[in-house]
Amino acid sequence: MWAVERRRLRGRGGCRSAWPCGPGGPRGRRRWPLRPTCRSSSPCTTPSPGWTSACGPSCSRTSKAPWSSRSSTTPVRISLRPSLRDGRGGWKTRGSPWSSEGTTLLHPEEDDVMMPQRVRLQLEAAAQHPTSIIGCRVRREPPNSTERYTRWINQLTPDQLLTQVFTSNGPTVIMPTWFCSRAWFSHVGPFDEGGQGVPEDLLFFYDHLRKGGGVVRVDQSLLLYRYLPDAATHSVLETTIWTHRVRFLEERVLPRWTAFTIWNAGRQGRRLYRSLTAEARRKVVAFCDVDENKIRKGFYCHEDSQERPKPRVPILHFRAARPPFVICVKLDLTGGAFEDNLRSLRLREGQDFLHFS
Repeated sequence: MWAVERRRLRGRGGCRSAWPCGPGGPRGRRRWPLRPTCRSSSPCTTPSPGWTSACGPSCSRTSKAPWSSRSSTTPVRISLRPSLRDGRGGWKTRGSPWSSEGTTLLHPEEDDVMMPQRVRLQLEAAAQHPTSIIGCRVRREPPNSTERYTRWINQLTPDQLLTQVFTSNGPTVIMPTWFCSRAWFSHVGPFDEGGQGVPEDLLFFYDHLRKGGGVVRVDQSLLLYRYLPDAATHSVLETTIWTHRVRFLEERVLPRWTAFTIWNAGRQGRRLYRSLTAEARRKVVAFCDVDENKIRKGFYCHEDSQERPKPRVPILHFRAARPPFVICVKLDLTGGAFEDNLRSLRLREGQDFLHFS
């Protein structure tokens, strides 16, 4: 994690360096080396002109970084406090914000690469939205990796940054792009790093939303986001993420709905139904689908229920069903057929339907 500090370097006695001082320098700390040094096992690289590498966990980038923006009156100081990998689920980020200096925090990851203007543009956005997490668009490397996910990251509308927080994709601005004020980070609380497989970014993102935080994206590609098949994030079990998503849906949405329809009478829709609390299940008035075989069956019977008689939920054609809908159909997989069906109903996302795919 990096910290970005805005400070007026005026008057006597103030450190005029754009970089933090260590023992032996001002405030009894050693001065950082004058030249950037990198102790990473794999050297920092710049894959294309205009991109600057974000160093890995053992890297110290200690001279003025090319992406640090400086004005005549308010220099921007960037102090690098990279977290160490703990071998569990991601960065060991618990201590990084507190050991770093600065009023604004930036979250890099090893192997990703930042555009030079990232700090400047996100700092400007953060000044306008002090209680928001600021993200940005990304370029994927390799370009054809996780194409659907990358389109989703880059194409969400401002409203969808808040309405699509329940999907399996996770946070609507990905953690390597996060930029937020230290004060807001402290208000939300530290990352939950309770052990292997904890989705710390998702849990922090949900806590951020619970406390009224916003989500803003700078609509420029400011990060080269590398796909790593062996990344620690793959150790987080899908069932763990599913449980957190269901609980968040029940907490944030279902209390204000007296009844709703689950769009998808297949495996994912039935799984959501079974995962709900008994109180929430009683609000499900129907499943809906386009599959004639499912519709012809007429109902879904919850065989595992302890109730007698066992609940039977009708299965309807989507045009015969009533909103609001919790949609368990994956986006961008049907050549636009599902999206066309949804648009034909002229519903409002966030009010008449939510995606839970």
